[in-house]
Amino acid sequence: MDKTGNCFAANYAEARAGFLAAAKGLGLDVETALNPLKGAQGEELATDAVLLGEAEAASLLIVTSGTHGVEGFCGSGCQRALLDDEDMHRRIEAAGVAVLLVHAVNPYGFSHLRRVNEDNVDMNRNFRDFADAKELNLAYAQVHDLLLPAEWPPTEANRAAIVECIKQMGMAAFQAAVSAGQRSHKDGLFYCGNAPTWSNRTIRALLSKHGAARKRIGWIDIHTGLGPYGHGEKIFAGANDAAELARSRAWWGADIMSYYEGKSASIEVQGSMVMSIYAECPQAEATGMGLEFGTIPFDAVLAALRGDHWLAIHPDADAAKRGAIKRAILDAFFIDADDWKGMVAGQARVSVLQAVVALAEK
Repeated sequence: MDKTGNCFAANYAEARAGFLAAAKGLGLDVETALNPLKGAQGEELATDAVLLGEAEAASLLIVTSGTHGVEGFCGSGCQRALLDDEDMHRRIEAAGVAVLLVHAVNPYGFSHLRRVNEDNVDMNRNFRDFADAKELNLAYAQVHDLLLPAEWPPTEANRAAIVECIKQMGMAAFQAAVSAGQRSHKDGLFYCGNAPTWSNRTIRALLSKHGAARKRIGWIDIHTGLGPYGHGEKIFAGANDAAELARSRAWWGADIMSYYEGKSASIEVQGSMVMSIYAECPQAEATGMGLEFGTIPFDAVLAALRGDHWLAIHPDADAAKRGAIKRAILDAFFIDADDWKGMVAGQARVSVLQAVVALAEK
């Protein structure tokens, strides 16, 4: 395996240790926010951040990993590769910009192999206005019982009922009902929560500290689970603003997809993390992108998510069933293959370099 492949860890504890060791090797100060809970191996859980480049630069690029817990295997590996990339460091210094790497936004999900956090909250649905109690996804109630049946694996009857539901709703409407975000079922999929979570507060604190004085902020949030194997779909992350979308495409290319235009593998969601930049750094020109790497087909990813949520509701499941469910959720969001690792690390590097160049031109 090449050096890039070695950047990808086998578990959260190993990923964090590698990130911290790489930062120490570069003489970087690490900011650590400790989660009050423990990891799957009893280890300390934390979100760690390091700053590269010109600390007081007018332009800042943020690169986040592990917003969706288990997806952190990919994002962490990409961040480790950046820390090991001496040529990238020289380019960042020459550009006169700052780059903030935020490792494991959701360390609990990363460690416990869950996409959600310790409260079953999807972190990319939690950055919303909780003063507005209105349920924005009424359709979720129609699919909840189908998604989380009494038995696991699902029966043929359950599978047939889901097929019929998709037929009646249409695939786009079904995907939106499942994944747009909901607050009606605390044990359900894509639950947004009822208040800002620990990770939400941690990210906002980092934004307030590192972004308050910047004129321009770029943000790349690394995800997995949607799209073709190893392909990084570039998804516009920001407000429904034509100028902001145009700037994002100028930075990263015309193939930036926007769910506002119905052109993304992702559906429009409420409460995505990148939206916090408008409240925490209102003075800054914001340009954001979600970098979504494909793994396995969508139906297999959804099945893995369903199994994981079923297990959370049925913690007394036998060891064999638990092991199979955890293996499936890991395989849905991380491909332990050299070609896939090389593809994602390479595309992440290009995206970071494009942002650094764009920020330097200001």
